[in-house]
Amino acid sequence: MADEWFPFDNLTINKLTHQRSLMSESVQIILGIIFLVGVYALTRYGIVWRMKRAGAFLLKDLERRGAVDPESAVQLPYAKKSFLRIGMRDFRPKALESLVQSGIVGKTEGGEYFLKKRPEELTL
Repeated sequence: MADEWFPFDNLTINKLTHQRSLMSESVQIILGIIFLVGVYALTRYGIVWRMKRAGAFLLKDLERRGAVDPESAVQLPYAKKSFLRIGMRDFRPKALESLVQSGIVGKTEGGEYFLKKRPEELTL
């Protein structure tokens, strides 16, 4: 008699509980996918940011060394990727390759590098 005021029977309660748990699982899956997409986007952004920093470092280093034409070109110790990587990833070789391909930095036949464009001419 005490349960007469409660309008649902046990079967209805089980159906409602099951529907609610399915919805929460769907929401969890959607939130998980959104989280993974967000993490992926942030890592891509971080890589682009580190590549830009490495490129700016390379331009400053070449300018500091006075490598402004093929005659004053210099060897760069970080121009080649090392096979034994210890620590954080080094973006300088990839950034240097990108700068050479874009025509900002030149490379001589001897493997030396120089600035083709002045850093003042560039918009970074």
